[in-house]
Amino acid sequence: MIRFDQVSVTYEDADAPALRGVDLTVDEGELVLLVGPSGTGKSTLLNTVSGLVPHFTGGTLHGRVTVAGRDTRDHRPRELADVVGTVGQDPLAHFVTDTVEDELAYGMESLGLPPDTMRRRVEETLDLLGLAELRDRPIATLSGGQMQRVAIGSVLTTHPKVLVLDEPTSALDPAAAEEVLAVLQRLVHDLGTTVLMAEHRLERVVQYADRVLLLPAPGAAPVLGDPAEVMALSPVHPPVVALGRLAGWSPPPLSVRDARRRASGLRDRLAALVPPAPGEPPHAPPLAEVSSLSVHRGRLPVLREVDLTVRPGETIALMGRNGAGKSTLLGTLVGAHEPTRGRVRLGGASDVVPHRTRPSELLRHVGLVPQDPRDLLYADTVAAECAAADGDAGAEPGTCRALVSALLPDVPDTTHPRDLSEGQRLTLALAVVLTAAPPLLLLDEPTRGLDYAAKERLTGVLRSLAEDGHAIVLATHDVELAAELAHRVVVLADGEVVADGPSAEVVTSSPAFAPQIAKVLSPRPWLTVGQVRTALEGAALEGAGGGA
Repeated sequence: MIRFDQVSVTYEDADAPALRGVDLTVDEGELVLLVGPSGTGKSTLLNTVSGLVPHFTGGTLHGRVTVAGRDTRDHRPRELADVVGTVGQDPLAHFVTDTVEDELAYGMESLGLPPDTMRRRVEETLDLLGLAELRDRPIATLSGGQMQRVAIGSVLTTHPKVLVLDEPTSALDPAAAEEVLAVLQRLVHDLGTTVLMAEHRLERVVQYADRVLLLPAPGAAPVLGDPAEVMALSPVHPPVVALGRLAGWSPPPLSVRDARRRASGLRDRLAALVPPAPGEPPHAPPLAEVSSLSVHRGRLPVLREVDLTVRPGETIALMGRNGAGKSTLLGTLVGAHEPTRGRVRLGGASDVVPHRTRPSELLRHVGLVPQDPRDLLYADTVAAECAAADGDAGAEPGTCRALVSALLPDVPDTTHPRDLSEGQRLTLALAVVLTAAPPLLLLDEPTRGLDYAAKERLTGVLRSLAEDGHAIVLATHDVELAAELAHRVVVLADGEVVADGPSAEVVTSSPAFAPQIAKVLSPRPWLTVGQVRTALEGAALEGAGGGA
C-alpha cells in the first residue's frame, strides 16, 4: 500500500538530511508505529506519504514514495485526498469550518459524496468518537482533546485507504485515547485500512502495532520489525519495557497484561520493600487559594464550586476527562476568566486578584505555559524569543537561552519557532515563562509532543523548581508524568473536584489514571520504574553490607 524506495529528504540550509535511506513497504491493513527521539524525522516521513513533502513543507525529496500506486512527487496532497487521510500534531491547523458537524462533513463535500452517504457517515463517526453531544458546538469552544477527536473524525468520514497520524492521542485523556485506538483497530482489522502513526506515548499504543519503525537518530537508517524486538533495542520505550529490562525479561513485555503474567518473581523481591516516599513540601502560606469557584462561558457552566490550595514547593497534577475544566481553572488563575462566583487569590499575604491585576504585575506571581505554545511565541528566531524573555523578566541576558539549552540541546539560535516540532515549541515557551521565575508555575499539557528523554529533562527542571520553593500545577493526561512528579493529584469531572489527595492514593484507586507500573505491581503502591530500581539497588547494597 505504501512503498518507500531509497527515500531521503534534505531541507534548505541543513547540514545533513532530515531523513535518509528509507527503503521499506507498509502492507495493506497494517498498523505501523513510527518511533524515535525528537528530531529524527518522524513528521518528515509522515509528510512524504501525504505529499506535504515536497509540495508544501519544502525540502528536496530523493527517491520515491508511492501510495496505492500513486507517486507523491507527481500527485499533490489534494490529488491524494481520496486515498490518504492525514491528522497532524496541531488540530487547529486542520480545521476549515466553525462547528463540529460541519467539520466532519467538509472532507466528504470536497470529494463530492452523496448527501445521504455524508449524513450516515457523520452519525457513525459522532458515535465512534463520543462526539454526539458536541455536534452543534463551535470548534473554538472545545478543549484541546475534543479538538483532537474532531480532527481525527473529519478524516475518518472520508474512509481513506491510508491513515497518517502524527501524535493522535497526545491531547486525549486515557479513556478517549483508548476509544480512538479501538476505532483504529476496527479500521485495520475489519476494513483493511493501512495506518502509519507516530506517537511518543508508547505506553498507549505499542501493543496495538503490527510492526514498529524506529528512527534511532537524525539521518540514521530506519529499523523495521516486530514490536518486541524493536523495543528491546529502542532508545525510546514505555515503562513496561523499562521494567522488563530492569527485571531481565527477554523479550520485554509490551502491555500491562503481559508484564503482570511475568511479574510474580519481581513482586516477591519487592514484597518486603517500601517505595521511596516523595519529599513533603514545607508548610508555608499558600501561593494560590481558590474558594467555591464557579466559572461560566456564556450560559455553559465550566467550573462548579472548586476549592484548591497550592503551597510553595508543591507539585499538583490536575487530571480529568477532556472538557472537564482543567484549562479553564488554569486560565482563571492567570486572570483570563472572571469568576462567576467564588474567589481566587494569589501571592499569600499580598492577596492578588488575577482578573483585576495588570499582566506585568501578575507575572511576578504566576506564569502559564498554555496548551498552544504559539500564544507566547512571536519572534522570528529562538535567540530573539530568549532576548525578549530576558528583557520582559528583568533577568540577566542569557538566562532564557541557558534554559533552552538545558531542555532542548542542539537547537540553533537562528531557528524560527514555527520550524520547531510541537514538543520543541512547547519547551521553548516553557523556557520563556521560567525566565521570570514566577512563584506559581502553571503548565497545560506540558509533555505533549515530548519524547521520553525530553520528558525526563523537563521532570528534572520542574523537580528542581519545586525544591527551590516554586509551586507547580500541571493540567495533564500523562499519568506517567503525574506518577513521577506530583505530590498531589486533583481530579476534575464536569467542572467539579471529585478527588484530591496524595498521588499514590488517587492514581492507584483509579484504573483510568493509574500508571503502567502501578497496574503491573498492584496492589502494592509502586508507581514508577525509578522507584523499583532505587529500592532494588538499596536492598542489594544492604545485602552486600550484611554479607561483609
